[in-house]
Amino acid sequence: MRFLKRYMHDIRIAVESILSNKLRSVLTALGIIFGVAAVISMMAIGNGAQQEILEQIKMVGVNNVIISPILPQEEDEESSDESGSADAGQKKKFSKGLTMADADAVRNYVPSVKVMSPEISVNSFVIQNGIREQAKLVGVSREFFQLYDLPLEKGLVFDEHQEENGLAVCIIGANIRSRFFNQIEPIGQYIKVGDVWLKVLGVLERSNVSITGHQQTGVNVINDNVYVPAKTMLMRFKNRALTLPSAGTSIRRGRQTIVSQSVTDTKKNYHQLDRIVVQVQETELITPTVELLSRMLFRRHSEVMDFEITVPELLLKQQQRTKEIFNIVLGAIASISLLVGGIGIMNIMFASVMERIKEIGTRMAIGAKKKDIVVQFLSEAVLISVTGGIIGVILGVIASWLITKFSGILTIVSLSSILISFLVSATVGIIFGYSPAKRASERDPIESLRYE
Repeated sequence: MRFLKRYMHDIRIAVESILSNKLRSVLTALGIIFGVAAVISMMAIGNGAQQEILEQIKMVGVNNVIISPILPQEEDEESSDESGSADAGQKKKFSKGLTMADADAVRNYVPSVKVMSPEISVNSFVIQNGIREQAKLVGVSREFFQLYDLPLEKGLVFDEHQEENGLAVCIIGANIRSRFFNQIEPIGQYIKVGDVWLKVLGVLERSNVSITGHQQTGVNVINDNVYVPAKTMLMRFKNRALTLPSAGTSIRRGRQTIVSQSVTDTKKNYHQLDRIVVQVQETELITPTVELLSRMLFRRHSEVMDFEITVPELLLKQQQRTKEIFNIVLGAIASISLLVGGIGIMNIMFASVMERIKEIGTRMAIGAKKKDIVVQFLSEAVLISVTGGIIGVILGVIASWLITKFSGILTIVSLSSILISFLVSATVGIIFGYSPAKRASERDPIESLRYE
């Protein structure tokens, strides 16, 4: 008890010194405050990026492989026209592009495929009860929702009859439901997408994931989408396979004349499908499946390489690794400010020792031991750094919230980042405060009393 009382007296002297020099104490703590705030906000950004990647990996599904079309480039067409005379004797190979026939072939002839779904997307608008909103219409198979692990909040997915016959049915995202069916039950209701009325079969659960770069990774932002069977999309909305190759030309089919309406669309995208998503049965089978798909589609497309095959999980894991390295760099940069703050504390404490030499001599002359002087000055340094650490934690949490609010970047403040930053700030106070405290205790009391 006597031991504790003695050192509490030394700590009280340190507190009185801090309060009597408020401005100096605040300036000393600034390095720690900004350092801790920077570390917490940087770690929050890193945790948020990490969470986004994990959610994207979850959403693209396990063992998924994506077959995407390669769109022709105008420059390639121009260069091929210029070299046409040299290749006049050679016939240009023709490919129908990525089609439903390719999707059926993948389903029927690749044994390692577990489930698969074609995708056709088009930007459209939804009308219901006089309300008109933009939305993305996506043609898929009923296996699509299993591929991406998209549960329904209510209702059912398409059945085989609806899918095979291209019936006018749909499944809507959570935002579509809240905008058009806020007051009524959506199941069984009709919405108008483009010029077609669709019956609502189901509503998807809301997704809170902020997705970026979803075209590369195959992830769709599901809340604003309307999903229809792929054949419904081709029969009732858009089928690029029926678009003609040149402006103003027409062909006859029986008694019907079809006139090309979109030359630009034909030149840039002649593929019937926007994507085929394939889920492989086992992870070990991904590489041989990709090789088999590549060879099969290369033959089906008349040896024209107008498609590419990607494994989104590998892309996301590579992106995750890149972000981990980036987060380490950010954390290291933020930690430098803590080091600078510690050096600032040490410098101010050395200056404080020089200013208070007579005080040190007086205390030692009336019975204070070296340990008392060490505890006094060390307590002063630790109190400044710990107080700065607490303020820095508060500022770091506020900064993380502001980053999310104004920039849209997901930040997650973890308890571990707060504890680490706080412990580091206390450690900085101990490490950088010990040397000035030790030097103060080693001064000769007689010389200290004579110091002018």
